Amino acid sequence: MNKKILPLFAIAACSSLQMNAQLKYPETRKVDQTDNYFGKSITDPYRWLENDTAAETTQWVKDENVVTQLYLSKIPFRQKIHERLTNLWNYERISAPTREGKWLAFYKNDGLQNQSVLYVKKGFEGAPEAFINPNNLSTDGTVALQATAFSKNQKYFAFATSSSGSDWQEINIVDFEKRTSLKDKLQYVKFTDISWKGDEGFYYSGYERPKDEATKYSAKTEYQKIYFHKIGTEQSEDVLIYEDKEHPLRYVGGGLTEDERFLVLSISEGTDGSEIKIKDLKDKNATGFITIVPGFKTNAAVIDNIGDKIIIQTNFEAPNNKVVLLDPKHPEASNWKVLIPEQKQTLQSVGSGGGKLFANYLKDACTEINQYNYEGKLEHVVELPGLGTATGFGCKKDENSFFYTFTSYTYPPTVFNYNIKSGKSDLYAKPQLKFNPDDFETKKVFYPSKDGTQVPMYITYKKGLKLDGNNPTMLYAYGGFNINMTPAFSVSNIAFMEMGGVYCVANIRGGGEYGEDWHRAGMLANKQNVFDDFIAGAEYLIREKYTSTPKLAIKGGSNGGLLIGACLTERPDLFGVAIPQVGVLDMLRYHKFTVGWGWAVEYGSSDNEEQFNYLIKYSPLHNIKKGTCYPATMITTADHDDRVVPAHSFKFAATLQEAQGCDKPTLIRIDSKAGHGAGKPTSKSIDEQTDIWSFVLYNMGVKI
Repeated sequence: MNKKILPLFAIAACSSLQMNAQLKYPETRKVDQTDNYFGKSITDPYRWLENDTAAETTQWVKDENVVTQLYLSKIPFRQKIHERLTNLWNYERISAPTREGKWLAFYKNDGLQNQSVLYVKKGFEGAPEAFINPNNLSTDGTVALQATAFSKNQKYFAFATSSSGSDWQEINIVDFEKRTSLKDKLQYVKFTDISWKGDEGFYYSGYERPKDEATKYSAKTEYQKIYFHKIGTEQSEDVLIYEDKEHPLRYVGGGLTEDERFLVLSISEGTDGSEIKIKDLKDKNATGFITIVPGFKTNAAVIDNIGDKIIIQTNFEAPNNKVVLLDPKHPEASNWKVLIPEQKQTLQSVGSGGGKLFANYLKDACTEINQYNYEGKLEHVVELPGLGTATGFGCKKDENSFFYTFTSYTYPPTVFNYNIKSGKSDLYAKPQLKFNPDDFETKKVFYPSKDGTQVPMYITYKKGLKLDGNNPTMLYAYGGFNINMTPAFSVSNIAFMEMGGVYCVANIRGGGEYGEDWHRAGMLANKQNVFDDFIAGAEYLIREKYTSTPKLAIKGGSNGGLLIGACLTERPDLFGVAIPQVGVLDMLRYHKFTVGWGWAVEYGSSDNEEQFNYLIKYSPLHNIKKGTCYPATMITTADHDDRVVPAHSFKFAATLQEAQGCDKPTLIRIDSKAGHGAGKPTSKSIDEQTDIWSFVLYNMGVKI
């Protein structure tokens, strides 16, 4: 290392120690709350923080934010980071267009707009017209577009919006021909698609009005139903299509096949395992839905239909997935016709368009696309720009091309136009950047976990990196719910790497990168494998001299927040900084709030003795030990997070602050008018990333 830089690090470190020693956290009241789990008493002294709308909780949030913002305001380079992030973020971005009759529809953000605007234009040559601008729906950019859909003949357009990051949505409808809003307004909608039947109306998933509006962001959400809304009618007149009164804790989504012959219901009891029911709308004798894939031991999805036959993707007797054709009159697996057999690589998803199937495979967490005909014959292997993530492969049956997006860690989302007949891609829209991607490189490595399992990790950094053990490093992972961590671009990470940082993503077990076996190796009683994989990744980075403990930060959100909470309590000696974001941190009570019940198939439940016994071993909240020196930690959450309620983070922060055995900071940053992450305005994203990188680098002793 250049000796001239050493004094700067030393000054920063001394300043950090001084500021940390001066921290004074709010006094958090404790209550005498003890629960009995199968003969074992568990205290929960901060239970009152679960009431997120209570005046005392609101005041606690304000007091904690004052401490956190005062700390962050004293970091000397915070404004410099904010300015660089703002500059990097300020570039035009567009999505891959979709064809809607004679129109192309796409999203565009000029750079710093809080929300991307939905544009339409006539064909390739038409002038773009701003159609739906969510920035006009609120004064602070906290209203975001969610599900959107044109009616079959583009007479109407329906769009769902969410406010302040909540999962609750409202559906509105526009007369597309007249560009006027209809009076139709649908409320109490969550986790829904919009599936049009001609121009008549659409199917959607909804709930009954919450019994108590004051607790709708934390109370358990039950009895999702499928409705049909006819244009021009009140929501109270919507036709109830499907409900299950015997199973309140099930999700149900409904949609039509492209030819509108079949109404398909996708049902799940949680986040793993599905059941599929269909109704043949052309069969006048059909009285209800029939089950073509029974639940809930496998995962399946309808891709398309060929006349009266259904094409599905399934992992039945195929952990890496396969594609089969079935007859709804004889849906038993023994009668299936395999179109695309299981491959060595994991089949992530299948799109359809132009009479073809587009199979999206994963190879070491990177996309590979194969084009097949409806008989399962391979026609093209799509040539992509490199190792990365490609999305958007699909269109209507009568189209001969479509647009898709490709991205990687240093390759911002770029749109290509794909010709189905030739299998060739043409560049359509490439963003103009304010940095040089050629300055950076990505390396793929494999490292052994505790049990010897080889785990892939992608490491991205500025070229010329020296392996001297002194590089600021961020290790990120998720590890759950069959979700894949594929390469994706982030201007926030670019800013970190410009400052000499190393950004690493570990594809640990629990995800779906290597199929259902990889997923199941990191769920339920096997969850400890997830933490072991992550810890082994950190040890690899130190062993290979990318970094050292004081310069190693870890970050993850949601289930990844659980990962960070578990790892910092299991191995507090291994990490310099920890950022658990909107994390599931109380593994004994997570299922009692909003849709947390749906995660029991992934985690298990403390209501079950066997599952309680392994949950209590890693539950972050319950494994904090008083007097332990924990890494510098900044927990992030938001007041409108109704996916993982903020009570998880509140109780974890209060417990960690009381237990911290050294002067390293344990802060909590609680955003307002924000939720789990989806739809977050650009301005809030920049502010949050500024605070994270400022906290991380400052507590590494790095001076910018």
